[in-house]
Amino acid sequence: MSPQHDRQSAIEASVAAGTGGGAWIDLERAAPEVATEHAIRTRKAWWLAAGALLVLAVAAVVTMRVTQSSKPLVPLADQRNIPLVSTFVPGLRPVSTEVMVTGSISARHDLPIGDGGQAGRIVAVYVQVGDVVRQGQILAQLDDSVLKPQVAELAAALAKARAQAALAVAEYRRAVAIGPNGGLSAQNVEQLQAAAAMDAANTKMVAAQLQQKRAELALTRIVAPVAGTVLTRTAEVGQVVSPAGPPLFTLEDQNRVELIGQVAEQDLAALKVGQPAEVYLIGYPRPFPGHIWLLGATVNRQTRLGEVRIALAPNPALRPGAFARAVIKESHAERPVVPQTAVMTDSRGSYVFIVNRRNIIVRRAVQLGGVLASGVVIAKGLTGRERVVTLAGGFLQGGEKVQVAPVAPARS
Repeated sequence: MSPQHDRQSAIEASVAAGTGGGAWIDLERAAPEVATEHAIRTRKAWWLAAGALLVLAVAAVVTMRVTQSSKPLVPLADQRNIPLVSTFVPGLRPVSTEVMVTGSISARHDLPIGDGGQAGRIVAVYVQVGDVVRQGQILAQLDDSVLKPQVAELAAALAKARAQAALAVAEYRRAVAIGPNGGLSAQNVEQLQAAAAMDAANTKMVAAQLQQKRAELALTRIVAPVAGTVLTRTAEVGQVVSPAGPPLFTLEDQNRVELIGQVAEQDLAALKVGQPAEVYLIGYPRPFPGHIWLLGATVNRQTRLGEVRIALAPNPALRPGAFARAVIKESHAERPVVPQTAVMTDSRGSYVFIVNRRNIIVRRAVQLGGVLASGVVIAKGLTGRERVVTLAGGFLQGGEKVQVAPVAPARS
């Protein structure tokens, strides 16, 4: 065998012996290839260990710096800062608030006109809906063919009764003038006196009958009791009517119309009889002038609305039944005016947040009086001296502690 082969066998035997028996391997005596491989593995282990230590050192340094620069932790209850709010003291300003009224146009006095006499048949109708009539003008004519002869007959009977009464009075006067010397007894004179009285009574009776028939004849003519405009007409030629039937015409009294509207309960106190108003109709750009002539004495329990009536000047455009709205201006009133952002609304109504002397948020219910270019008019709820939160009120709640920014002066 060659020397090289012998050397290799010796190395393998030495390695085997060292592995199996746990003896220490002398690298100097081992082969050069084994020593080189072992050295490379050792260097890699040292480099990995050094890199891991370096990474840990860098992480420790970074953690230290972050910890030193950050604020110390505090309990959760102390992390909530007191909010800073902006407030506004509105004061009082002379404003011209407006009250809105909605309703419909109605005749000031609707006059239903029907048959006031006996049942009869309409033979003529002289007016149409919308016609302007004068007082006493005939609207319709009922059949009077029976009443006219009766009136003529009673008129003749009255004339006859009057003549008979005049003759009886003359005979009685002659009898009184002749007296006992003329051969007439006292009994005869008394008889003539009674006959004259009976003829006078008969004359009155016939006159009363004639008056009654003439009144019945007059009722066959349906006339306008006042001047006005015909609003409705149900009368037709040939129709049989009776006093118990529905009205034949509805007349608007003297063209006087009004707006009957509803207004909120809180606005009733601001209205007075005689206040001017402007009424707007759909399709008409210009308002119709009017004034309040009546305010309702009660408020509806369900709607919380009260009635207001606005008298209007005569105008053909003001047709009863038309929808209308009115604007009533309340001038010379001093009210607080706050920004629109300060007013909030929920199920309980409109409200604002104010800051009291202890810088605590307090909810204050308010009633709105209108909207101006500068803000919202507060009709009730504020005196004008409160500190009203102007912004971000939705993020606050009653009883919350706040910080108040410098108060802005009231706007002039």
